[in-house]
Amino acid sequence: MSLGVASRGYLRALAHPLRLRMLSLLTGSVMSAAELARELDVAHGSASYHLRQLEQAGLVEVAEERSHRGGQERRYRVRPTARIPAAAAPDDRALLAEALGAELRRRATYADPDAPGTTADAELWVDPAVWADLCDRVRAAMTDLHAAARPLREPGSRRVGATVALFGMTP
Repeated sequence: MSLGVASRGYLRALAHPLRLRMLSLLTGSVMSAAELARELDVAHGSASYHLRQLEQAGLVEVAEERSHRGGQERRYRVRPTARIPAAAAPDDRALLAEALGAELRRRATYADPDAPGTTADAELWVDPAVWADLCDRVRAAMTDLHAAARPLREPGSRRVGATVALFGMTP
């Protein structure tokens, strides 16, 4: 997921590792709070609460309502237009970085040493035009990755992790 307009609501919603995991699951699948709770091994009430936070921030939307056990079940997906803000207040950026770091640590425990992948880190000085082009290309690659997302455990699919944080820095 990538976001373009800075919004405190977006960042506050994203600043929790469980919500980041929910967004990842809802990128390739349509799921209810109960399904998310089972997949994430959390209480249904907790899944519902965090899902409401994501919905209020405009990051997820109801994809369908269906009859289930005599009631109506709402199933959600990531809003196709949802984008993580590039610019925000320092405290909000710090919260998001902390949540991304926690999620990266969790995912790293599942890394397959035999699978293709890459890791990189940099703090560099580059030409602004080069930087803008690189940001556009990485954004496009992440958009392609999200568009290729498939339902959980679909035969022929591979579980992958991708965490990217690109940002200009003050001198």
